[in-house]
Amino acid sequence: MELIEYPDVEMMMMDLGNQLAGELKNCLLNHDWASFAVPGGTTPGPIFDVLCAADLEWDRVHVMLTDERWVPEDHERSNTRLLRERLLVERAAAAKYLPLYAKSDQPEDVLPELEAMLSPELPLSVLLLGMGADMHTASLFPGADRLADAMADDAPILMPMRAPGAPELRITLTARVLKDAMSTHIVITGAEKRAALERAQRMDPGSAPVAAVLQNAKVHWAE
Repeated sequence: MELIEYPDVEMMMMDLGNQLAGELKNCLLNHDWASFAVPGGTTPGPIFDVLCAADLEWDRVHVMLTDERWVPEDHERSNTRLLRERLLVERAAAAKYLPLYAKSDQPEDVLPELEAMLSPELPLSVLLLGMGADMHTASLFPGADRLADAMADDAPILMPMRAPGAPELRITLTARVLKDAMSTHIVITGAEKRAALERAQRMDPGSAPVAAVLQNAKVHWAE
């Protein structure tokens, strides 16, 4: 793990956005497309604001979420809604978006179709993750109903997840997919998450899921 500290959050978001754009551009020099997985939530919004204006061949970038709430895209809690408002605009509007949600009551009913769509994108070219104070990442929550299955070396690409700390049913990329990414960045802010990161480094991924992806990650932190 490489920890990069910044003097303030604004500088971190700008610098990280530029780093991600540079990695995507380099990937496109050697590949037909770049697969780019990003988190939902409010934290990455400023990064998306930087990225969406980046001068690169966005029509060759395939964007997906690391996890999604099982709600329609126009729902106020949808991560896809955030992406469409903050990332898939300006130059980045040309990117190809691969949704983790499909119209179905339960994700289990459409998992084969979703996984068939994502399989050609692996390994992920560039991965951006967040982390909660409970040391979850993506929707790999401590205490979730299928966490052990999602953390297994032979896990499928996607896993439906129900957790006490997550009001909605979720769907998430599994740990093996996250670990196999060619480049991994984790963005966190504040003293609470910095302390959680330090605890996670000494813990088992079953209790601190983010620990599964720390070894090869660059962690970006600002107070």
